[in-house]
Amino acid sequence: MNNFVNAHARHDDNRNTPRGVFSRERSLTKLIAAILAGTMLLPLSACGGSDSDTSALSSDSASESATPSESASPSETPESSASPSDDASAQSDANSGSSNASGAAVDMLATLPVKGRAPKTGYARTQFGAAWSDVDHNGCDTRNDILKRDMTNVTFKPGTHDCVVKTGTLNDPYTGKTINFVRGQHTSTAVQIDHVVALSDAWQKGAQQLNADQRLQLANDPYNLLAVDGPANQQKSDSDAASWLPSNKSFRCQYVARQIGVKHKYALWVTQAEKDAMTNVLSSCPGQTVPDGGGVVASTQADSQPAQTPEPAQTTQAAPAPAPTQQSGGDVYYQNCSAVRAAGKAPLYQGQPGYSRKLDRDGDGVACE
Repeated sequence: MNNFVNAHARHDDNRNTPRGVFSRERSLTKLIAAILAGTMLLPLSACGGSDSDTSALSSDSASESATPSESASPSETPESSASPSDDASAQSDANSGSSNASGAAVDMLATLPVKGRAPKTGYARTQFGAAWSDVDHNGCDTRNDILKRDMTNVTFKPGTHDCVVKTGTLNDPYTGKTINFVRGQHTSTAVQIDHVVALSDAWQKGAQQLNADQRLQLANDPYNLLAVDGPANQQKSDSDAASWLPSNKSFRCQYVARQIGVKHKYALWVTQAEKDAMTNVLSSCPGQTVPDGGGVVASTQADSQPAQTPEPAQTTQAAPAPAPTQQSGGDVYYQNCSAVRAAGKAPLYQGQPGYSRKLDRDGDGVACE
């Protein structure tokens, strides 16, 4: 018993010693720290789910904010729309008559060289090959190919494999008239095939530098050929735009644009007077494009008279000359078609100097075609 009392007394004494006091303070400190730690853990555990949701929301928000940034970022916006430099480049192409602006007649005209007319020395129709050659090897000569292309209601001479045009209706672009074409000695000349850029004019403005194959192509290129009123074609002869334009004013823009296209295609030049005349015509139609194929654009024909209105008598009146009973060329005589071609006069139409029935083997009024 005494031992227990003594031990308890020693324990109490130890509590009152500095060492005991320090031990109690340390225990108290641990207790306070434990209480404080427990207190801090409570709000953290309560926000645990919110951290996860907030993270997901932040991710969605970042994704949403990234989407507009990707579609409209400053670095990508100029790439998706035409930049000023691109516009300038396109305008430069237009002014230079490059492929991006080849449709604009005024722009292409600006690219054609302007020079004086060269001498006609050395010109002959034979410089451009045989007249109306079958250059596309379809079995039909070029004249009939163009008649077939430019006329409507076409019929063919039997036994010619749909090559020789017998009849048809032409909405003439040069005069605006409608011509009922009938193949024959008295009537074939009512419709003739015109070189939009006359071969003589081409010869004096760069075609001398073309090789024989290129000149043959130029003479038979459907792009440079139109079926037109015979008398209007004879009136034009080998004139350029400075000295002749179609009487049908509604066709002048198309006519000049096609001449520009042909000269561009075959690297021919224009004279200053010719360019001035073309510019004057195009000033009334600044949006005129260069034709991209042969034939007349249909919209222009709308100004022409309807094809069904003319009476048959008009066809006879359209023939430029009566049928001669003998050689109608006066003192002009050609022994054969080779001589006609050598003189650059093929084809010869009935009524022209040098025409004779012996040269017109099929009697259609067109010799040496």
